[in-house]
Amino acid sequence: MNRSFLLRLWTLAWLTAIWVLLWGNVSAANILGGIGVGLLIMVLLPLPRVPVEGRIHVFSLVKLAVVFLYYAGESSLSVAWLAIRPKAPPVTGVLRCRIAIKSDLVLTLFVDAMNLVPGTMVLEIDRTRRLLYVHVLDMGTQKAVDGFYAYVRNLEKLFIAAFERDSDWKPSPLHYQEYEQYHGVFGDDPVQEVPRDDKKTDDKREGDWT
Repeated sequence: MNRSFLLRLWTLAWLTAIWVLLWGNVSAANILGGIGVGLLIMVLLPLPRVPVEGRIHVFSLVKLAVVFLYYAGESSLSVAWLAIRPKAPPVTGVLRCRIAIKSDLVLTLFVDAMNLVPGTMVLEIDRTRRLLYVHVLDMGTQKAVDGFYAYVRNLEKLFIAAFERDSDWKPSPLHYQEYEQYHGVFGDDPVQEVPRDDKKTDDKREGDWT
């Protein structure tokens, strides 16, 4: 039983569970039906393999989960207060932030986490330059804007520490080829990156990433 087989078995179990939940009744017929539907989906509609280019650090992952729950609770209270306070609606807008996360898989998890926190919504992802365009509910003051960037940087560091530290980073062969094929950003050397064409760096990412 290799890793690929275990992953497919887990996918089949997950699809079966979703099928049973949709029917709302745990029975032998629903379980068998879920297995059949899951097998059809896996055979007829296979998902592309997503390379895992780092390693999970359990302690850092637990820390990430705790901090994420704190941010979610704090943001929920802030959004509730903005909704009931006797003032004009908050000033909203779109802010740009650069992300140091290299893996598309981890970047997807990061964006999902940001979207689950009330008050922020990622509108666009520039994979080539690793830029996110985020709609922020409250950006009426410089303090609110600085608080948003501090939140993004802290969450980013936690994701890197949990999933893709530099010591564990092993890019897949397709990591650079996909960018070259779809964006024309990289040259023939898959290791050498073309410098970013941004006029300036949004912010400094100095500090301990572990």
